[in-house]
Amino acid sequence: MTTDHSQSHRIDTSRAHPARVYDWLLGGKDNYPVDEAVGETLPPEARDAARQNRAFMHRAAAYLAAQGVDQFLDIGTGIPTEPNLHQIVQRTVPAARIVYADNDPIVLRHAEALLVSCPVGATDYIQADVREPDEIVRHARQVLDFDRPVALSLIALMHFIRDDQDAHGIVKGLVDTLPSGSYLVLSHAAIDLFPELAGQVIAQYAKGGIRLSFRTRQEVARFFDGLELVPPGLVTATEWYGADQDLPSPEESGIYAGVARIP
Repeated sequence: MTTDHSQSHRIDTSRAHPARVYDWLLGGKDNYPVDEAVGETLPPEARDAARQNRAFMHRAAAYLAAQGVDQFLDIGTGIPTEPNLHQIVQRTVPAARIVYADNDPIVLRHAEALLVSCPVGATDYIQADVREPDEIVRHARQVLDFDRPVALSLIALMHFIRDDQDAHGIVKGLVDTLPSGSYLVLSHAAIDLFPELAGQVIAQYAKGGIRLSFRTRQEVARFFDGLELVPPGLVTATEWYGADQDLPSPEESGIYAGVARIP
């Protein structure tokens, strides 16, 4: 599969972007001074959160692959950081098919790293925003079979979508396109676990022109309404692990995480 180059995309280096700030927090090099400026002002726990979030994604992807899930739609992919989702999944299911989507043009530039699939599998990439779910699903249908289970991955994404942008409605709409036996994998920054720290992060991102909507556990749980949460349920990122996986080392986290099956 190849990337979607149907239109040119200009990288705006005058404004910070969540994907590039996240890359900086993970120790990456694919960011600009404006992104680093935001990252430098964040409390050190923000780097811990990025690492914890990434580790949760690894465990969740490996767990679903072990269950035989071989199709993934990963929205809010971010700048490639190995191992990427498809690398984890295809270790277990070499024929797995993965569609990545992100709205930052710099991710498109690095998408080749997301497209090195196992020979029997497939990966694809589209530049698109989760607030345009119909476009993402239309493209994903060209690669994924929506008559079979698909894992929808929304990792540290929905706290960038405000309530007035219908965050819960967007997720429900995406979930409603998926058949029974599919899964939702979601992580989300918490407002109620470490309120003072969360407030600092929100304020610093706002100075960089990025609005955040951290949510309570109850508000995050709404994303899973009508779905069957996989044990251990909706917990913090460092508390989530799948069946037959080792329990993560105890560590405080300000991120909620869950995996749920679509009945």
